Amino acid sequence: MPKELVSTSRPRLVCPHAILFDWHATLANTFDAMYHALDEVLPKLKTLDLLDQLVAPGQSKTPEDEKLVNYVRETGHLHPRIRAERKVSRTDIFEVLFGNNQAAKSIAHRAFDDSYARHFGIVHPMEPQARTQLLALREMGIPLGVLTNRRRQFMAHEVYTIDGSGWHELFATIVCGDDGARRKPQPDQIHRALTELALPADAACWFVGDSTTDVIAAKRAGVTAVFYNGAGWDQAWIDKIFPGTPRHPEQPDLVVCSLPELLDQVRRLQR
Repeated sequence: MPKELVSTSRPRLVCPHAILFDWHATLANTFDAMYHALDEVLPKLKTLDLLDQLVAPGQSKTPEDEKLVNYVRETGHLHPRIRAERKVSRTDIFEVLFGNNQAAKSIAHRAFDDSYARHFGIVHPMEPQARTQLLALREMGIPLGVLTNRRRQFMAHEVYTIDGSGWHELFATIVCGDDGARRKPQPDQIHRALTELALPADAACWFVGDSTTDVIAAKRAGVTAVFYNGAGWDQAWIDKIFPGTPRHPEQPDLVVCSLPELLDQVRRLQR
């Protein structure tokens, strides 16, 4: 039987037999290229026939989400504060803007990819010792994977060049946004990665990501959802974006602020 650890105010954790990671803002910093691409896409929402597809007034998860939708609707740009803070990924931005409208999100993601192709290239680790932490997890016998909503052509470049020498050899599976019809928050990428690893979708698979989209994907897939709070959100904000309501029931099973904290949790479970 797997050892178990009781996490404060969260369900009991099961020692992972695999850990899957989101890429941007969890392992890799590609904020510059991401925001350049968003700056090009959002003014085109009318041309893309997406302006009328924005979430209707009163339908947003939080008042802050509704303010963002209204600002984009009125100006065609991100609010300067969001851009300055550099904490929110494009996937979460599109979730806020379009909600459950899969068709609209697909169009937005394609337009983003076209713009991102003009800006991507330089990629840095989110944490200075990230490679060391990932190697430590592998040495514990845990296979690692990466799931990303970006195209494989972008991911291939970034994973082979990050840190100067690349991290491609660290991961047993890499699943990208164009590998299937549906991107996160749908669970397809998690299920595909676990199929490649020949492992079941259960609590012993951990999916680590920085966004609400990642947590929703993990819960829909039936795996342990680990929220990577690298942005340093306070508890009040975390409670707001994961309210646990009937309309928005998904909440993380574990919150960590760094890879060393994640590694420490796994070590405690393996004792």
